[in-house]
Amino acid sequence: MGKRGKGPVAQAGESARRERATRPGPHVVPSLARERALWAEGYEVVVGVDEVGRGSWAGPISVGAAVLPRDRRVYGVRDSKMLTEPERERLFPRLASWCTTWGVGHASQRECDDIGMSAAQKLAARRAVEGLGVTPDALLVDGLWDFVSCSGVFSGKVTRLVKGDAKCLSIATASILAKVTRDRIMRAEAEHFPAYDFDLNKGYPCPRHKAALAFWGPTAIHRRAWVFMDNQPWDGVQRLVRDLQPTLW
Repeated sequence: MGKRGKGPVAQAGESARRERATRPGPHVVPSLARERALWAEGYEVVVGVDEVGRGSWAGPISVGAAVLPRDRRVYGVRDSKMLTEPERERLFPRLASWCTTWGVGHASQRECDDIGMSAAQKLAARRAVEGLGVTPDALLVDGLWDFVSCSGVFSGKVTRLVKGDAKCLSIATASILAKVTRDRIMRAEAEHFPAYDFDLNKGYPCPRHKAALAFWGPTAIHRRAWVFMDNQPWDGVQRLVRDLQPTLW
């Protein structure tokens, strides 16, 4: 007999195991080691930056930026993905008052469609950094891509950190501030579009969200230029198709 393929339950289990394997363990605590190293080199204003919402099918893409004090600490800060929504909400006011300054910038669904996701992420980063009210001396950016400097808002020292939200306290703080701010936006949108469970999924794909799309079609806050929209029913909002995405930078 030929070898039988794995069923959907087994495949889902393997996918979940792979995802857990790539996440840092719960014992990993973000530290100020990177910030202290930069302060010691003479960089006074060190900004941690992280993005949320890039993979969502609806709503804005958001970027958080945070400047931390040197002499005080808030305990319980972790990578935002390792915290539950209630935990993030409890931390939010403490982090907001603890930071020397912080900001969250957004690029709307319409901007994501009009200029493309990469340019929208740069735009959100520009808005976040400009909202700080201070001039950064150095940036700590989560991931491999420096999406802040290429937005034109900063031209100084940038340190990119893979899984920076699990290692670096200012990035982890920016991540929580951005995620809570965006989650609140999506919970407010859920009141206008109750069938899509935006209060639960925050615009990310999940079975109920996909089922609502298949039955009702996209809402006004869905990203209508994405390929997942190709086979959706259209009623009330127009499909957006482009041959070439314009760019701001």
